[in-house]
Amino acid sequence: MKKGFYILALVTITSSIATGKVMRRSLSIFQSTVPETETLAPENMEFVYDYRCKVDTTGSIEDSISSDNMLLQIGPEGLSKFSSYKNLTVDSLLMRSTHEQIAEAAIEGKLSNGEFMTIYKNYPAGRLTHTEKICQDWFRYEEEMPRLDWELTDSTINVLGYECQGARCNFRGREWTVFYTEDIPLMDGPWKLHGLPGLIMKATDEKGDYTFECIGIKSKADRPITIYKVPFNNVARHEYYDTKHRYEINPYAYYEATTGGHISVVDEAGNPLPDAYDSPIELPYGFIELDWKR
Repeated sequence: MKKGFYILALVTITSSIATGKVMRRSLSIFQSTVPETETLAPENMEFVYDYRCKVDTTGSIEDSISSDNMLLQIGPEGLSKFSSYKNLTVDSLLMRSTHEQIAEAAIEGKLSNGEFMTIYKNYPAGRLTHTEKICQDWFRYEEEMPRLDWELTDSTINVLGYECQGARCNFRGREWTVFYTEDIPLMDGPWKLHGLPGLIMKATDEKGDYTFECIGIKSKADRPITIYKVPFNNVARHEYYDTKHRYEINPYAYYEATTGGHISVVDEAGNPLPDAYDSPIELPYGFIELDWKR
């Protein structure tokens, strides 16, 4: 690890209160520099979504919801980008701060990252591109724009003052219920969801494990749509999920295997936890796409 380039800030082990069994291991690595970016297009509109996912569907841990604000940027010719608003804020902070200010911000918890998942629709044209950082490596895969077989329903709700019509579909192992508004005539929405005659304002899978809800709209936006200029590992979709799974069942072992570095895991009193590297845990949640396993 290059000194000063990464700040290793947080190692966490979450256990079930009832059984003491390790349910989740997490590793936060704060990067002190921002990768260069390439501008793909100007944006015309942007929408902020409240994104929530259950990181424990077994009921074994108390803090079982992970959340982030996600930004949907709409560009020309159907191009859009869906990414973490928090990460944009962190990038902005890093670019205008000194090394000393960055170190202080890390200690104060101001450099906590959001979701690294980024979804580009119609980039390149007719295709969907997913980029994501796993540990210290960047991954990218492309696929044809998914075709979702929507079934319209009679349900209606109001989101941000917009009357929204219901629709549902099965997509890669989950049944999604969404609400879209024809008052915003964009065939787009959060994550990979799209293809209705209006913007998808709210989406929930049938178990409530994943939800997206629009909480903000900027109709005249001028933030450019960009992509990081980093050495991506170009993989197939199932290879990305294989890697993500290998990381999340034991991030400390993954870090050491891919970087050659070492992580010492200690408890609150500073005592070593030698069992932190024990056999991989069974994840208490499923990925947003359930069809990734062969």
